[in-house]
Amino acid sequence: MIRSNESPVNSCLVYNKGLMPYIEAHALQRSLLRERIDNPNLNDVLILLEHPPVYTLGQGSSLDFLKFDPNQSEFEIHRIERGGEVTYHCPGQLVGYPILNLHRHCKDLHWYLRQLEEVIIRVLAVYGLKGDRTPPLTGVWLEGRKVAAIGIKVSRWVTMHGFALNVCPDMTGFERIVPCGIADKPVGSLAQWIPNITTQEVRVHVIQAFAEVFGVLTVDS
Repeated sequence: MIRSNESPVNSCLVYNKGLMPYIEAHALQRSLLRERIDNPNLNDVLILLEHPPVYTLGQGSSLDFLKFDPNQSEFEIHRIERGGEVTYHCPGQLVGYPILNLHRHCKDLHWYLRQLEEVIIRVLAVYGLKGDRTPPLTGVWLEGRKVAAIGIKVSRWVTMHGFALNVCPDMTGFERIVPCGIADKPVGSLAQWIPNITTQEVRVHVIQAFAEVFGVLTVDS
């Protein structure tokens, strides 16, 4: 159910941020979500940013997937309200947090997850790379390596959290966890296929693909 052939009818504000601490970005998401629950007429939002090194755990995720003691950790760790297991964020990974009112799109969480995957798949296609889904898992793989993780939270059909695309991060942070709780599938980054790729150039393609997939008109905020 891809809407790329439809004319954009809704505007989506793009918050194109730089490096932002996780706590600050989480507060921004919660504020934007609450505003849109209170006023459903507000425009959708797509936040794009990068985080300093941080580990996040979904609301029901297991500490067994950490390879270090969280009580004696030098790393920032947050348990949050999204679904999914532990993941890692750091500079060089492009994170997208859509704050969408699914009443305008489709009130189906499986549909929404597939749309987020489609955004990443289209971005990879720009570089001549074929992104794959691996049902029943969520995310995008490239030649067997997971390059994009997805975890969401929806309140009254307004979304928060989203996707994390490994563009050119330092991958060593992933070695301290079982990423997304998947032990038998390695993680990867686009830099393994495209040397010298940057998050700055990928942002442009993510915004374009997001607009196409969700049938929105993106507006810089």
